[in-house]
Amino acid sequence: MTPFAIAGVQMHVAALHSNVEGMRHRIEVLMARFPWTQMVLFSELAPFGPLHTYAQPFPNDVLEQFQEDARRFGIWLIPGSMFEKTEEGEIYNTSVVINPEGEIVTKYRKMFPFKPYEANVSSGNEFCVFDVPGAGRFGLSICYDIWFPETTRQLTSQGVEVLLHPVLTGTTDRDAEIAIARATAAQFQCYVFDVNGLAAGGVGKSLVVDPSATVLHQAAGQEDMFPIEVDFDLIRRQRETGMKGLGQVLKSFRDRRADFSVYDRTSGADAYLKTLGPLEMPRKGSGAGVNVADPRTALGIDLARQPTVAENVPIFKGKTGTN
Repeated sequence: MTPFAIAGVQMHVAALHSNVEGMRHRIEVLMARFPWTQMVLFSELAPFGPLHTYAQPFPNDVLEQFQEDARRFGIWLIPGSMFEKTEEGEIYNTSVVINPEGEIVTKYRKMFPFKPYEANVSSGNEFCVFDVPGAGRFGLSICYDIWFPETTRQLTSQGVEVLLHPVLTGTTDRDAEIAIARATAAQFQCYVFDVNGLAAGGVGKSLVVDPSATVLHQAAGQEDMFPIEVDFDLIRRQRETGMKGLGQVLKSFRDRRADFSVYDRTSGADAYLKTLGPLEMPRKGSGAGVNVADPRTALGIDLARQPTVAENVPIFKGKTGTN
């Protein structure tokens, strides 16, 4: 067994003032209660909340305070994320990874801001992978990133075994996001630490999922600190033999015969997507999407003639084998 203890912190997040002192206080309480914790993960935008007003240059004084805490307690610390403002005036949603020596070893800019709602946030384009000596390999993604399985595919193809996923979800799609977190763990044979905030920081329901999609902890709608010990040997064994001795999905993907032309922007395989209209805020009573082209039209199929078997989708009724 190769154990490693990671604690998620689900806390109230204010939008109109700093939450930094509250975060530091919770680190102190957490380490007093669970001194065996080796890594601490907060929710997305926990230090300052969801407003661009508090966008910071990187590095900054707040990060120095978190570096001091990591060094003081000898922990790996991911203090959620905060809006980063560059010298050029661009804004990114950025997270950092601090090691037990208090050093920032890497940072990550969210690849998929929640468009069109986060219209003024720029997209990052570099993946975040880091190693913890004696334990294993970690990857970082932020909130909406997990809705795009390509992000986790890239990370796990580089050997990531634990996906750290700070989120700020205060909307009605939180249950869908929880389902995606569980599916991600099974699809990519990894642990998923999905940490949400409260109040301006989200509706809670943080969870930790193991590589077999089993929920190891599910928070509710109140503050919560949940240290969970992961086992890297379990991950490696499952990747070798499959989930419960069954699906070996990473190796199956490695050994695939298919190439996916949809990822070639010049292939035309995504022609249907181009019919869906612009990525913009919905309007009251909008009928956008009602008259989206039939996907067969986007593929160049003449709907006036009888479709071939390859162009039609059969509908099966009754017993198996009859239609």
